[in-house]
This record gives sequence, C-alpha cells and structure tokens, in this order.
Amino acid sequence: MDGLTSPYPLGATVTEQLAPTPTVTSADIARVVEGHTVARQFLATVARTPAAPALRRRDGDGWVSWTYGELAERVARATAGFRALGVGPGDRVVLMLRNRPEFHVLDLAVLFCGATPISIYNSSSPDQIAYLVGHSNACVGVVEDGRFLEQFGVVRHELPTLRALGVVDPPAAGAADVFTYDDLLAHDPADLDQAAEVGSPDDLATVIYTSGTTGPPKGVMISNANVCWTNECLRLALQFDTYEGKRMVSYLPMAHIAERMNSHYQMVAFGYEVITCPEPGQLAAYLRDVRPQVMFGVPRVYEKMYAGVSAGLAASPENAVKFAEGIELATPISLRRAWGEATPEELATAEFLDDLAFRGTREALGLDQLDAAISGAAPIPADLLAWFNALGVPLSEIYGMSESCGPITWAAHLIKPGTVGPAVPGCEVALDFDGEVICRGGNVFVGYLDDPEKTAEALDADGWLHTGDIGEFDDEGYLRIVDRKKELIITAGGKNVSPANLEAAIKSAVPLVGQACAIGDDRPFISALLTLDPDVAPVWAAQHDLTYATLDELADRAEVRDEVQRGVDTAMAEFNNAERVKRFTLLGEEWLPDSEVLTPTSKLKRRGINSRYANEIDAMYR
Repeated sequence: MDGLTSPYPLGATVTEQLAPTPTVTSADIARVVEGHTVARQFLATVARTPAAPALRRRDGDGWVSWTYGELAERVARATAGFRALGVGPGDRVVLMLRNRPEFHVLDLAVLFCGATPISIYNSSSPDQIAYLVGHSNACVGVVEDGRFLEQFGVVRHELPTLRALGVVDPPAAGAADVFTYDDLLAHDPADLDQAAEVGSPDDLATVIYTSGTTGPPKGVMISNANVCWTNECLRLALQFDTYEGKRMVSYLPMAHIAERMNSHYQMVAFGYEVITCPEPGQLAAYLRDVRPQVMFGVPRVYEKMYAGVSAGLAASPENAVKFAEGIELATPISLRRAWGEATPEELATAEFLDDLAFRGTREALGLDQLDAAISGAAPIPADLLAWFNALGVPLSEIYGMSESCGPITWAAHLIKPGTVGPAVPGCEVALDFDGEVICRGGNVFVGYLDDPEKTAEALDADGWLHTGDIGEFDDEGYLRIVDRKKELIITAGGKNVSPANLEAAIKSAVPLVGQACAIGDDRPFISALLTLDPDVAPVWAAQHDLTYATLDELADRAEVRDEVQRGVDTAMAEFNNAERVKRFTLLGEEWLPDSEVLTPTSKLKRRGINSRYANEIDAMYR
C-alpha cells in the first residue's frame, strides 16, 4: 500500500483498492486509521472543508446552519468551559439531550478534554438516571431543559460523583447550582490542535448503555480506535464517489449506537451535513424538506411509510391494484439491476414504471435523492425491503449490535431480501458450533464497564464476539438471522420456535397489523398479541363502512377480527403445525418506542409485554 494517500490527511496510508471483499482484513483497516482518534478525524474534516455545512436545525419557518469552521469554534469554547469545571483525562460526562446541534458540540468538547461523553436515553426515569450516572462515575452532567433538569434533581443527592450539572435551555425561573451551555461557550477557545494530542486511540470514545431488555443495562465500552476503524469499514461498504456534504437527518436517540455512528461519528469523519430532528414524529416532514442522501431507520419507520402509501392508494382501488401490479413487476428487475444482470428490456420496463408512478411516490415521501437507505436494529420483513427497492429506494438491511460499534454484516447495494448481507469489510464473521453468529475485528468493543464476568461471556479468549443470534450462511456468504438465541420459544411440548419469523410473516401478510409479538414459552401452543396499524386500519374501516369511536373498539369488531384471521391463516401456511399461531388477541393501541413494551429503536421488550398483557395472554390459553 506504499505511496497511496489516505482519505484522512493524518499521515496514515490507505488504498482505494480496498473494497468490501473478503480480501480486506481487520489489520488492513487498522493500518489505515493508525493513530487516529475521533478528535483528530474531526480536525482533519474541519481542515478540508471549513466552510461546508455541518449541522442544520429548524428555526421557525426557516433554518439555522453551522459550517464545520463554526462548529469547531463552538467546540473549542466548550472545551475550555469543561476544563474550567475540572473535566480532564479519564473523566466521564453524561449528556441527556434530544437531537440538536448542541449535542455534537458537547460530545466533541468532552473528547477534546481527554474525557468520555456518555449519552443516556431522554426517557430515563430518576432511578435510571441514578443508576447510569452512578455506574459510569460521571463527574459532570448536561441536560437539555428544565424538564430533564427536574429528573436529575430528584436523585441529585444520590450522585456523589456528580460535581456539576448544566442545562442547554435553562428554565425561565432559573436554577440554582447549575451552569448553562452559554456559560461554557463564554470561555476563550481552547487550542484544539494541542488538545487533540492528549488523547489516545485506546481512550474510550463513549460508553453505550444497552436497553436493558435482558437485565440491568450494561455499559458497552467503545474506544476511539473502535470508532475510527468502523468509520473506515463503513466508508468501504458505502462505496460513494464522494462523502462530503451528503445530507442526513438525525432523529433517533444519540444513546443508541446506530444514530451515534451514523450522524455523529460519520459526520466527524466524512463531512456529512446533519440535519437535526428533535422529535421522531416529525421525521416525515423533515424528509420532504431535507431530501436526504443517506438515511438510517428502524424497520418501523419504513413500515409506517409503506402503510402511508397504501392508505393513500386505498382511496382509489383501481389505482391501488395497478400500483401493486407495477411493484410486482418491478421487484425482480430492481434486484437484477443492482447486480448488473437486468436486460435492456427489463431496464426499459423499470424506467416506464418509474415515470408512471414510482418517481412521484418517492418525491412525496422525500426519498427521491437517496444514495443509500439502511434499515437496522431489528429485522425488516423481506418483502418490505423488496417493495422499497422496486419503488426505486436503495434500501438495505444492516446487522450488528452495540458491542460491534453497529455493523457486522451488510451489503449497501447488492442486497438479498431475507438476508442481512455478507461480512462488512475487515470483519470476520462465522458460526459457532451451535449456530451462534460470532465476529472478530477492529469494531469489536473493549468490554463491559466494570463487569469482567459479562465481558468474558461476550468475548472469548480469541477475540470472538458472541452475538447471541442464531444464523445461517448461503453459498455466497450472505447471512440470514434465524432468531435470538435467548428468545427462541420452547413450547410445553419441547418444540423450539422462532418468534421473529412468525411475527415478520404476520406483519407481511396482514396490512391491518402494525406490530406483533408471538407467545408460547412453556405453553401448549403458540399464540400472538397483534396491534392494529393506526394508519391502515381507519382506511380499511372506511372502505367497509364500519363506524367506531376508538381503535380499541374497532379491534373488537367481528369484521376486523375475521379479516385479520384470514391474513394470519395465510401467513401460517408456510409453517408446520407446531409452529403456527393458533390464537391471537387483537389490540387497538399502538406500541410506542421507548416504553415498557418497546426499546427506543422499536425492538420488542418481551418481558414487558408478557407482564403488561398477562391477563390477555392467560385468556388465550383457558
């Protein structure tokens, strides 16, 4: 690799010949990013594009934008402000903010102090705050506003390590013993070049706390070397001609590795323009205004887009049928085109369909300028992935976890619906003796904070990360996830059943169903809790002249239950008798992210669901 230049001007070497193939090793990528830290990558990006837009936020009917140079100025002042509070190497600072530009300033400023920024979920209760701050031994905390300040205030006396607490938007009445974001920025700017020399690639870039679905949250320690290695891995996987200036909407919690990696660390390294969306419910409007070129979303985001399109088409049954026929025709063509296998006649057909209907639909959704759309954090139904690609949206599925800095397997362009792609560049992926997916590479985390026992369970002596997922490889090395190792349902008859497969099949076959949870541990048969889709159900009810006051009432209507039953029967035809859902309970309420039943990224909290709906579940087995 001698004589080749790096995409990051930090003295390392890189080869443009490195491509997402098995020939790229972890050591190859490690050599590319040797000596890099998040702070140094940020300074390199600022040096390359000081006048380029870095962050944008909505301000009334307009927008406020910061360039990379302006962002660096704020980071330098905040760095000096944190130093004045005594923040230094080895310290930890907790951040509790929504998606807004100030988060990026604070996170980077903490790193330039040689300390570790830790973002926690905005839904954290006072007890959870006490646990997270106490477990991380954070010395400083910064929250967004008075509401979050009150959450900290309830347990402030239980936080002996917390020397100072700050707020970005102080309450109108003020707050005692609290510094403000403006106080931090009132300092003379620190010398960031000198500050960056303090940090080491081995220093922690952050600690990501798991969602706690299987017990108390664990602190996933991620080093600067982990982040820089993963940035280069993703750069190779994306294969863009250029990265700087590509637009991305940031809307998922920064406490989650997916958003942290996509819209923070990749902004730092690639020079993306990140548009901050403080409420996930505003995403649809932001997409139409921003027209992002790179997008990450959990499956529920794409499911709701699909439901919205379906609901709009339902007003004209004739158009809905024609659109569905077009999608069916375009689906195999879109996949063959991605692999370079489509015939000229197929390409002409795809162009005709695009001109006729698909381009307008993409524009209406705000997805018409995407270079890459990614789904992750939970399984996405294969037919939904194929539907978006037929529509002309380059949607792919990524697989990984916090402990791998996000990616383990992914193909950004050469997709196979139903799989999560091949190993990402530089990452070794294999199956253990029992089919568990294991991986090894520079993206694998350092360990769990102050928990050597859990670390030893996840990381073996040879450096393999044990994911807890059961998988299968096809002949081309594409991975299919069968299920979570610990989530397999074992019925009273001893049958092992994959709940995720059942849930995906039902959601695909029954448009009325928005979410599904299979039940059956130690039970004589499999049952399921199903929720009505709040976008599709009202349209379906109107088409069938059904009146109702609430979705709960609609869920109780015999016509609705019969329609859902027909769909469930169709979905279950592909499973054997022991695996099939025999009974279901239909619920009118929508399960919301960051609740007792869903994680912030819409993964099922099965223990929470079983607890909340214990009576409904028991009723299905009487």
